Amino acid sequence: MEFKKLSNGVEIPMLGFGTYQIDNADVPAAIQGAIDAGYRHFDCAHIYGNEKAIGKAFKDSGIKREDLFITSKVWNADQGYDSTLKAFDQTLSDLQMDYLDLYLIHWPNEENFQLTLDTWKALETLYDQGKVKAIGVSNFSEKQLQEVFDMAKVRPMVNQIERHPYKTQVELAKFDTDNDIVNEGYSPIGHGHLILQDKTINEIAKKHNKTAAQVVLRWHIDTGFVIFPKSSKVSRVKENFDIFDFNLTDDEIKAIGALDQDKHLNY
Repeated sequence: MEFKKLSNGVEIPMLGFGTYQIDNADVPAAIQGAIDAGYRHFDCAHIYGNEKAIGKAFKDSGIKREDLFITSKVWNADQGYDSTLKAFDQTLSDLQMDYLDLYLIHWPNEENFQLTLDTWKALETLYDQGKVKAIGVSNFSEKQLQEVFDMAKVRPMVNQIERHPYKTQVELAKFDTDNDIVNEGYSPIGHGHLILQDKTINEIAKKHNKTAAQVVLRWHIDTGFVIFPKSSKVSRVKENFDIFDFNLTDDEIKAIGALDQDKHLNY
């Protein structure tokens, strides 16, 4: 495993396991399969509707809490100072844990950004209380981050954004890095939308004797992004983890970056 150090010194595993759209009935096998494959970083969210099942799966696995890195997020409907604290307590209860490693604002409130700023104050309170080891945001633009900077006692340590070879987010990623914010990329292979059939990626994969998915995941890590692919197939879960025995060349990284179309693949 490779790690990225957050601005407060906390180390985050660069490869995690995503839990979005995993049905509750499938959670036990998915979590155990990921743990068996070597994953220790899990990206969760209240809105995914499966945190209770995930919490039970961790308990049943017997793995020590200190060996896990757990992220969750406060959903839009729970934004605001008091409601965020309440939502956090619910997530802790559902996950059967007494702290989180990382807590994020899932989305900025475009219509009432003051509500989002109040939410950030709640995250700072949780951080001060030691209930979460690091705090951050998701889907925030440079302008929105600057508004948080202007009022924050503690700056965001992470910005989680859509990122894949067809949406490389170069400018936002540089802004984050310049402000000591670690970049996380969700949908790292774009839900497979054409990316895994891309000629350039497959040519690079052949050179390394790797799959297209492994090359894309390696590209993220080689460009400094923390990622968390998801799969319900045990073979794919193991395949996604098998990316720490090679690196891409500078030319290969540039070739994949050149595929950028600024294209959303989530909507």
